[in-house]
Amino acid sequence: MERARPRISVFPKCYFDQLCRGDMQYASWIRSAATLGAEGLEHYDGFIRGPAADVVSLMEDTGQTSSMLCFSPDFTHPDAAERSRQIERQKAAIDLAVTLGTRFCRTLSGQRHQGLTRRDGVARTVEGLYRSIEYAEKRNVVLCLENHYKDGTWQYPEFAQPEDIFLEILDRVDSRRLGVQYDPSNALVGGYDPIRFLEEVLPRVVTMHASDRYLTPGATIDELRHSDGTIGYSDKLRHGETGQGLIDYDAIFRILAGAQFSGWISVEDGMNGLEELERSIAFLKQKRSQYYA
Repeated sequence: MERARPRISVFPKCYFDQLCRGDMQYASWIRSAATLGAEGLEHYDGFIRGPAADVVSLMEDTGQTSSMLCFSPDFTHPDAAERSRQIERQKAAIDLAVTLGTRFCRTLSGQRHQGLTRRDGVARTVEGLYRSIEYAEKRNVVLCLENHYKDGTWQYPEFAQPEDIFLEILDRVDSRRLGVQYDPSNALVGGYDPIRFLEEVLPRVVTMHASDRYLTPGATIDELRHSDGTIGYSDKLRHGETGQGLIDYDAIFRILAGAQFSGWISVEDGMNGLEELERSIAFLKQKRSQYYA
């Protein structure tokens, strides 16, 4: 019997802003993705402007599989009515994931809004997750809580960016419908050890983002952790080719293989061209062959 192993997916970080603004048609990206050698395609709800059925049809025409839907709820918003709206948005994202043919939906805690205390942030996140999980159960979807830095459309960084806050939320939501989307680069940006963190959350890891991160000259990790209040990613942070930066992918694959992890690993880079994205996919496939032999 062939050993279960992870599958490699791709996410268009390189086109995130253009796709969100509608400057680039999502269909164009889907066609491009089919040429890169990945085994799945990760979606973001903000990319889909027309009927989801059109995306499904194009995926079928190009022979691609949906790996996951990437979604960013703001469960920590200071306004209660807005928090309720975010839960409804999460439910809609769960429905969209099902339509797209995947049972995995990335979720977050929310923004680190000004004046937000740890106690309130954790409580709001836990409530939002539990109310969303009730719906996910009905739709047979798993929410994947990512150790995140900042959504590309947000003003403030992720509330649960610090490792201890993320782990507290995870511990308080004991449900088979909430797993972890592990992102080693985000752990690095958050100021904690990606390998040790993986070992900590390994039993609940269901999906993974793969990239490498770089700081611009003179920038520091502490600057990235500061709530600067600017829309989008910090200009001090760069994505780069997977396997060429600071992340120890040998250690990661050794741990994943030892745990018989067989979920999706989604590449998010290509900031310097699709050739870079293609090389990242090939790199991950090589590591998979090496450690899942």
